[in-house]
Order: sequence, then C-alpha cells, then structure tokens
Amino acid sequence: MNRVIITGPTGAIGMALIEYLSVRGVQVIAVVRSDSRRKKQIRESENVLMVECALCELQSLPQRISAAIVKKEWSVEQKPDVFYHFAWDGTFGNSRNDMYLQSRNITYALDAVEAAAALGCKTFIGAGSQAEYGRYEGNLKADIPAFPENGYGIAKLCAGQMTRILCRQKGIRHVWTRILSVYGPYDGGNTMVMANIRKMLWGEKASCTKGEQIWDYLYSKDAAKMMYLLGKRGVDGKIYCLGSGVGRPLREYIEEIKNVTNPEAKIGYGDIEYAEKQVMYLCADIQELIEDTGYFSKYSFEDGIKETVEWYRNNIFGRSLLT
Repeated sequence: MNRVIITGPTGAIGMALIEYLSVRGVQVIAVVRSDSRRKKQIRESENVLMVECALCELQSLPQRISAAIVKKEWSVEQKPDVFYHFAWDGTFGNSRNDMYLQSRNITYALDAVEAAAALGCKTFIGAGSQAEYGRYEGNLKADIPAFPENGYGIAKLCAGQMTRILCRQKGIRHVWTRILSVYGPYDGGNTMVMANIRKMLWGEKASCTKGEQIWDYLYSKDAAKMMYLLGKRGVDGKIYCLGSGVGRPLREYIEEIKNVTNPEAKIGYGDIEYAEKQVMYLCADIQELIEDTGYFSKYSFEDGIKETVEWYRNNIFGRSLLT
C-alpha cells in the first residue's frame, strides 16, 4: 500500500487511520468539505495531502485530486491503492430518519466508486454500520439477517449492496465494514464516551440510562489498524463487523470513564429513559476478520480511555479553561 484516499477523514477513525498510514510511509489524500469546521485537525505533511470536495461534488473529485497531486509534487504515475469512503451526511438525531437525505448518501457512495475507478484504485472500502442489522440478541457477523429500523441503517445497507455491484462492474475489490461503537480522540462531542468525559471533567452530573445494555466498544487506533489490514487483505465481496469482540454492561464502561476522568463525579443512572427500539445487546463477532487479516487488538477499553481522556484534557478541556 503506497497511496490511499479517505473521504470523511475528520472523525475518530479517519484521524487515527491518517496517523497509522502516514507514519508507515503511505501517502494519504484526505477529502474534506470546504466548510468543515474540523478540517484544521488535519495537518498536511510529506505524506498527507488535503483536498476539498463535498459529497455532492464527488463527480469532480478525480480532477481535484489530480491537480492537487501535481501541486504537491507527488508522482502522477502512482495510482491510489485503496479508496476509504467514510463520509456520510446525517449520522445523528432526527437526520437519521430524513429519508431524502439518507437516499442521497447512497448516490454519493456510488459517486465515490466512480471516482475510485477513474483514479485507478484497486480496492474500495465502505463504512457501514451496526444499524444495518436493527436489533439482534447475539454477536453480529456477515451472515446475520439485516432488518434496519431507521433510514440511516436502510441507506447504509443499500449503499453496501449497490457499491458492491458497481465495484464488480468496474473491476475493483469491494470490502464493506459494519462498524459498531468506536471511541477515541476526535470523536464527536455527543457520543456517550465524549459527553461523559466532558461532564465529569467539568464536575457536572452525568445523567445516563440504567446502563444495562451489553455493549462492544472499539478504540479508534484499533479500528484504524483493522481498516489498514482490510485494505491489504480483506476478501473481495465480504462484509466485516468492526468491534472489539467483547461485550460488557454499559455501566462498567461509564464507571471506567469516571475512574480515569474524575473519581468524585456524580452519575445519575436511570435519569434517562431507554429510547424507543433501544438496542440492548451489541457485540461483534470478529473471528472472520482475524482469520482473513491476522488482526489482533492492542488496546483494552481501560487503555484506550486513558489516552482519550488525556487527549481531551490537552486539546479540548485545557483550551476551554484558557478561553
């Protein structure tokens, strides 16, 4: 692997993947929206090039990348090996059931495949979601029937199926991932992990559900390693669930965040009611991923949360205190 393209690179997985690849000498083309508030997180370097292009503009991405490569003075003969498509509109809240928005994401995913083909990519890796399954009381793997219960999950499922067919038509290896719960530096502020870190650091009460859900959390650096290995060894046409493979009660994760962040923090278990159609069991079966890629995990939740809290203290909490 010598050169890759990543859309939607400013989240936890994208930023971890940029770091993982660039330090290994892989050239990374990070595709961001021009109006992205988080694009300043990406630091261009010898192996990192940022190209501005919105999802609705992906048809022009090959031309934009070609021009940027010439300006960067990278080799124009070197074709990208892998196209990682992480970008997606409407991932939180009510936007998940904005059907017109979600349907446009399917078109954008197909546009990403077309761009990958035009640029000479050999492999396309799409970021799907556990939402494709709906609610299932068991460990998730590729052959579990998918019954998504919101527009977001339906669109992800459709995008995975349709990009697979289009990649076959284009002669591109297709790998689809269904990502469970990833946490780490650069994650969104409204996730369970980041929201509780923020509240506990500021001494606020952390209101939660009862925390009875069995959950699978994956550290972003492990997720990046998974993505790298799938780019090298993922089997064409396969679906891989990305998680730690370990399920624990959500309450245990919250207590660990408290221990690392602020042992005196107050937690209001049961302050928040379970959502309608609440998923109560979420865990990945990663045996096939291990067999196909040789993946092994490096981080426990305890280790990952220590790094995440340290990053938050230095980059978010510390700046807030200064201002």
